[in-house]
Amino acid sequence: MRFPLLLSGLLMGLAGPLMAQPLAPSTDPIATPSVPTAAPIPPELKPHGSVYFSWGYNRDWYTRSDIRFKNTKTDNYDFTFVNAHASDKPDFKDFWRFNSWTIPQYDMTLGYLFHDKHNLGIEVSWNHLKYVVDDNQIIHVKGQIRGRYLDKDTLVTPAFVHLQHTNGNNYLMVNLVKHKVLWDRRLLKVSAVGKVGAGPLVSYTISTVLGNHQEGPFHYHGLVVGSSLGLKADIFRYFFLQTDVQGAFADYTNTFLGDDRQGRATHVFGSLQAIWAFGFNVPL
Repeated sequence: MRFPLLLSGLLMGLAGPLMAQPLAPSTDPIATPSVPTAAPIPPELKPHGSVYFSWGYNRDWYTRSDIRFKNTKTDNYDFTFVNAHASDKPDFKDFWRFNSWTIPQYDMTLGYLFHDKHNLGIEVSWNHLKYVVDDNQIIHVKGQIRGRYLDKDTLVTPAFVHLQHTNGNNYLMVNLVKHKVLWDRRLLKVSAVGKVGAGPLVSYTISTVLGNHQEGPFHYHGLVVGSSLGLKADIFRYFFLQTDVQGAFADYTNTFLGDDRQGRATHVFGSLQAIWAFGFNVPL
């Protein structure tokens, strides 16, 4: 009896230290070795987007609008043209001459395109449109002119009233830009471009009201909001061609009338603008 008890005690004493040791990790001779993770790209090597500039020309179409003419300070009139028609004034005859680039209806943009998954950008645009109320059209006139009340269709000649924003009907807008790549090859990329923006009307008006003529100056006339859709073709990464169709609403609230600038013309109208432009990109 004594020998089996001694043997069992000896085995338990040896097993105690073995059980207290940590188990060695098992190794699988056919296990796949771990793949090292890629080192992060330093911030100075990451792409930062691009700055771009474009120049182009446009044609414009306008909705009819009610135009109110008022001066009760140095004259005595307050009347409204109901549903007046206006046209653009392209002046493309000599646009190819270097000193005549800004005579036609032109467009200029400066923007920044972020290099991110959303393809967003921001830009400042200057749209130089021209707006001319057609002379010698029959317009319904309501209101009073120097104590005489009118509410009838009237032939509007330049001797009665002439109004044009031709230097011009200028939209200074800040736009949010969205690009959607449609086709991309090494030397050519085609994208759809959408924009939405707003800003001040910084216009120059020429007018004659009841024989009182006024020109300019450039000043704040009101506000404009608009959006556009277009196509952009990037060529060799650094150059592009772009075409857009822009719809906008212009609210003129501060147009000077008369040589003393005491009169005001106010109206709201919509515009549709077709734009053709070229430009260049500067990757950063």
